[in-house]
Amino acid sequence: MKCWICESNRWKHLIGGFVLGLLLTALCSLGCAGGMEFKDKQWGGRWDWADFGCTVVGGLIGQGVQILIIWICVR
Repeated sequence: MKCWICESNRWKHLIGGFVLGLLLTALCSLGCAGGMEFKDKQWGGRWDWADFGCTVVGGLIGQGVQILIIWICVR
């Protein structure tokens, strides 16, 4: 039995969202998550809310780290 994060390469969604949030914004990761799921649906797949959520959560964590780095540097 595989863990839920290993299914459907969710860990890649989490890491990708984190990188987007760290380098850009969490809002960018939200847009990319929607775009990736839309692409999957258009190619005959299904919309996977868990993949979408992993990308968004990764973006939020990345944005938090970005804010922490900026706060430390400005202090």
